[in-house]
Amino acid sequence: MLLFSVLTAAVAPGVSLLTYLYLRDRYDAEPIHMVVRLFVLGLLVVVPIMVIQRGLQLWLGEHSVLFAFGESAGVEEFVKWFVLYHVIYNHMEFDEPYDGILYAASISLGFATLENVLYAIFSPATFGTLLVRALLPVSGHALFGIMMGYYLGKAKFAPKNKSVYFLIISLLLPVFLHGTYDWIMITVRTNWMWFIVPFMIGLWIWGLRKMNHANSRSPFRFLVREDEIKL
Repeated sequence: MLLFSVLTAAVAPGVSLLTYLYLRDRYDAEPIHMVVRLFVLGLLVVVPIMVIQRGLQLWLGEHSVLFAFGESAGVEEFVKWFVLYHVIYNHMEFDEPYDGILYAASISLGFATLENVLYAIFSPATFGTLLVRALLPVSGHALFGIMMGYYLGKAKFAPKNKSVYFLIISLLLPVFLHGTYDWIMITVRTNWMWFIVPFMIGLWIWGLRKMNHANSRSPFRFLVREDEIKL
């Protein structure tokens, strides 16, 4: 029973955030099977990412900057971006800017959820620890996904001469933000909350603005939305 409770606490933040992001799609709800597909892909990339990261750690060592921006953020965000680009970028369901945010957040939250479950199983995780992880690492992955998806959506619907630029930003910006988060957590040993909390609040404000802006550019904003959830 205790294990079930801990696992539920580990899974709930990712599922809750994904549900929230799904419901924020104002004009053209995405098929649930597509959202679940990306979420599952996020689960599946955890092990390959861990293997790559371990190899890089053995090769490059664990210098704080290299670890934060390369071995951790660089590997995780590149793999998620690579899968996202090849699975969804040219898919017919990617038909409005907000879709990029939803699908990128789906794969990011799939990754974060399994990471959280593994942490709960193999570390002495209390409910307090899992609450902190829900507010920081899990929501952080969601926000990195929002930034990735926002610029992926910009690339998808931009003129060809600008799409490559936005594609590059869709990868580099999440790497920078994720790396900054990790670097703070690694290097600031005491009073780290004074740094990470303002950073996360700023990210949430920025992310919500990106979500609103993506919705405002939907080609379906002048149509009446159907009040059912697509399956």
